[in-house]
Amino acid sequence: MSLNETPKGERPHIAFFGRTNVGKSSLINAVTNQDLAIVSPLKGTTTDPVQKAMEILPLGPVLLIDTPGIDDESLLGQARIAKTKEVLGHTDLAVFVHEAGQSLTKEEKALLEHFKKEGILFLSVATKADCVACEQSDEDLCVSAKTGYHIDTLRLKMAELLTKEKESTTNVLVRDLVGPEEVCLLVVPIDSAAPKGRLILPQQQVIRDLLEGHAIPMVVAPSELSHALTLVTPRLVICDSQVFAEVSAITDEAIPLTSFSILMARYKGYLHEAIRGVSAIKKLRSNDRILMAEGCTHHRQCDDIGSVKIPNWLRAHTGKDLLFETSSGNSFPTDLSSYALVVLCGGCMLNAKEMQTRMQRALDQNIPVTNYGILIAAMKGILQRSTKMLPTL
Repeated sequence: MSLNETPKGERPHIAFFGRTNVGKSSLINAVTNQDLAIVSPLKGTTTDPVQKAMEILPLGPVLLIDTPGIDDESLLGQARIAKTKEVLGHTDLAVFVHEAGQSLTKEEKALLEHFKKEGILFLSVATKADCVACEQSDEDLCVSAKTGYHIDTLRLKMAELLTKEKESTTNVLVRDLVGPEEVCLLVVPIDSAAPKGRLILPQQQVIRDLLEGHAIPMVVAPSELSHALTLVTPRLVICDSQVFAEVSAITDEAIPLTSFSILMARYKGYLHEAIRGVSAIKKLRSNDRILMAEGCTHHRQCDDIGSVKIPNWLRAHTGKDLLFETSSGNSFPTDLSSYALVVLCGGCMLNAKEMQTRMQRALDQNIPVTNYGILIAAMKGILQRSTKMLPTL
């Protein structure tokens, strides 16, 4: 990802849902003024969710998702419908696409009920308004991908709904913790697992947020921390979770200290539950299964934090022979009943809706859930110190 691009996790996810052949793909092409989605009169042309990150005025950076039909009766139809349902877990705005002049099917009615039950923000759109009479209403927008009828109105309506949703969300990353012209010291390890030539995404995002709040970010490697603390007294120290113990030992207790991962948990809206869930490590027994759920896909190094370091630390901390499994990217199990604990990453590559969906899925199955930074802080005995400065706790 370019440093100039908006991360996928920061883009509103707009997904188009509906029956096969109602015009979802054509509508996406009309909204974007591009041939992003394959269009065909044959049913079932869209066989898997298709994502495209782009900018659309007046929405700005967004992630558009085209989904297979909810009534796909092909051989792989049920698997495709399951994939479509997975998309709901990270959908910020669902565009319900149905055909003008046609009564809603049972599948369409069930989908609308699901939106309402789960509190999913949605917009109902009647397509093919150029073919039949379409009755416009406050609940239904009539459009035509072929003629462009009301496509501009659709863009404006999507922007309006997402803007209201964003304004109702108060989660912030770090700028409320460090004031203008105050120094924030960022401790960033450079090891074999660090991406060559760049900082990892949470570090980039924290720096950007500090700059937008007119604070002064100062970045050092762990080996330079002691010297940096002789030069400045920072308002806050933020470190990579894997050097938590080292940084805590060097940094005076009077200076607030937290990690990038803990800040991401607050920003994504699941910090409270993650702190509550970490107490489960005291109850772990040998042969318990633990899911390490990462939001990105990357080549794992020999000292990878999620698949190597944390499992080793947790085994040593508990003295138990624990079993670890890993999920990556958008893949996340539906059935979590076999796990004693779910450990989420910071979620920089996933939007807040997806992280909250994962957390809620675990809680609904009575499985404790935490995240990398909180787990490491708890094992190192500095959880209270690393969270006490957060005003939402």
